[in-house]
Amino acid sequence: MEISMQNAYDEEMKRLADTFTEIDRQLQELASIPPYTGHDHTEQVLDSIRDSRRRNLAVAQSEPYFGRLDFQESGHKEPLPLYIGKVGVEKDLTLELMVVDWRAPVASLFYSYTGGLDATQYDSPDGLVEGLVFLKRNLVIRKQILQRVVDTFDRNGDNMAVTDEFLLYRLGENKDNKLRDIVSTIQSEQDSIIRAVKNSALLIQGVAGSGKTTVALHRLAYLLYQYRDQVRAERMIIFAPNRMFLDYISGVLPELGVGDIQQTTFSDWALELLEHEVKLIDTSEQLRYWFQTGPGRPVMNDAAPGRWKGSIKFMQWLEQALEQFEASAAPHADYSPWDGVKLSKQTMRQWYEVEYKHDPLMKRRERVMARVKRWQEMELEKVWEVHLKKDYKKKASSRLRDYAKHWTAYTPFTFYKELFQTAGKPDYLSVELYNEIPKELLASTEAHLKKKRVQPEDLAALLFIRSKFQGIHGDLTFDHTVIDEAQDFSPFQVALLNLHTRNQSFTILGDLSQGIHAYQGIRKWDEFTALFEEGKTAYFQLDRSYRSTMEIIYFANEVLKLGLDQPAALAIPVFRSGDPVQIVRVDEAKLITSIITAVQKLQTGEISTVAILVRTEARSEALYKKLNAAGLSVNLIAAGQQHYEGGISIVPTFMAKGLEFDAVLIIDVDDVHYPATEQDAKLLYVGCTRALHSLQIWYDGTASPLVDPIQGDFVIR
Repeated sequence: MEISMQNAYDEEMKRLADTFTEIDRQLQELASIPPYTGHDHTEQVLDSIRDSRRRNLAVAQSEPYFGRLDFQESGHKEPLPLYIGKVGVEKDLTLELMVVDWRAPVASLFYSYTGGLDATQYDSPDGLVEGLVFLKRNLVIRKQILQRVVDTFDRNGDNMAVTDEFLLYRLGENKDNKLRDIVSTIQSEQDSIIRAVKNSALLIQGVAGSGKTTVALHRLAYLLYQYRDQVRAERMIIFAPNRMFLDYISGVLPELGVGDIQQTTFSDWALELLEHEVKLIDTSEQLRYWFQTGPGRPVMNDAAPGRWKGSIKFMQWLEQALEQFEASAAPHADYSPWDGVKLSKQTMRQWYEVEYKHDPLMKRRERVMARVKRWQEMELEKVWEVHLKKDYKKKASSRLRDYAKHWTAYTPFTFYKELFQTAGKPDYLSVELYNEIPKELLASTEAHLKKKRVQPEDLAALLFIRSKFQGIHGDLTFDHTVIDEAQDFSPFQVALLNLHTRNQSFTILGDLSQGIHAYQGIRKWDEFTALFEEGKTAYFQLDRSYRSTMEIIYFANEVLKLGLDQPAALAIPVFRSGDPVQIVRVDEAKLITSIITAVQKLQTGEISTVAILVRTEARSEALYKKLNAAGLSVNLIAAGQQHYEGGISIVPTFMAKGLEFDAVLIIDVDDVHYPATEQDAKLLYVGCTRALHSLQIWYDGTASPLVDPIQGDFVIR
């Protein structure tokens, strides 16, 4: 076996050397051709093709491929070795494929093939192609050096099933401060999501560590490759939970050779569209409120303001309010620029209700008022007497301004503010509709709006009003929309984004078991499925976790079972074992020295990133100061932060979602900070599943009822 693998290594070394020689030759040739700066269309196209080749070759120059698949197509005498890489590379003269792009149809075999002697097939543009796989080989190439060769399937060997050796090798690697691509280890169930058809809304329920985010990012790269004539990168958008998470995932798309995709948070996107007429209430205060501990902590239920304002019922309520406004908005009186001349209200209503019926509301107002002004100018042209014309023009300007005031030029904010006034309803709104607003929301909403401040749950409503007032123009429509941590989105938000997304093309991903923002999110994926046309959705469930060791996953599952009557899904770990989860009682008086000792011990091994997770932001700030004063250099992750620095971090647990660390210490896991409630179980589950290799649970006093009963070989006390 060792001789066989040595032969394989020698073979791959020769192939790699030949590949680098060809790549270098092509790059030198392209470098000798100056960029074209003229206006000839044909030359511009050729220059664009050369530029695309340069970029692809630059990507391939360091790590040209990561896999090999020997495939014998039916009707062919010999298997053909296919080398799979992040970009395709052709031999310059023969156009022979040296490297197959991972997104190409034939490359799907590399991900979907699970072993066995039977024939397999892949879907090509010309139909199904059938054949036999003889070899599946994983290769690790770093900075032009072949570091590892692993045969995960060999038809001529003893093992007829694809082995996980290479996957386990990659999962065992330590993490830095950025999420990386998984293109070399995409699993079959992930590949089916990545390659799903474009014009449908994919809903992905994935357990912690199932690769949801990276799958979604790889799907974007695939869609740009597969539907290159239908989609553009700049018309794709990713909505992430916060700016720090955007920074964390920022390296994946460039690694895949994809740029120009919009990446933002829903709040940032909304505030920009609203031209920053309003400011968002400090969300850190809101988070402190929802994640406080002890007496007086809020109950997260459907009565929460975010749940009502995030509902489709509220969206429908706004639709009715806008319809009532539309019916009463047109002029109800004739217009007379000067005595003896009149434009009838019937004529203006004809313009408003018939001729401009399909324009957005405020656009209709603009067009009607512009037409009134033009009519007025035409009437002035009929006046020949100079002194009368001057007098009429002055009067007309004044009267037109006064007349326009009776037809208010609303912004989304001023209209929304008028709906939530406690002094009484607007004239155009019916009593019945006004009375449907929960009374407890009226005063609190009005108080914020008076200061031009809004809650996050107000943003979808404001954007919905904007769409009715101004329309949704081409530059605000998306070819594909990704929503990450979607369990914390409201149905109203998703319905609004559907108005901005062509052909209902979505990738919506999350984990209901991590729905820690239940005051605004969803309980079931059905709440989103109902928003799309029948037959336009597809549901995927990813239950296998690739992040954490078996011990950590077993422990996290037990936390969920103790706190939830029916978890959305329990994670299934890959067979990667590590140290047992430690449950440790630590006196508060010794907490700082204990943390320092534990972190230093972890760092003597191969641990690179460590997170100290605490319940509240106030607690994290206090520990941060004490640890730094004691000589331990730590990074504080706080609300609004835009960058994750790696190393040792102290983080409120609710802000750690989406991140991952080599080792995690969760502090204060006692019966006060983590009682046996559904919400606390989800929060603790989030904390536990941030750890890749090592997890420690610390408490003082009485251990949380979410961890105290847990027994098994995967736990030590």
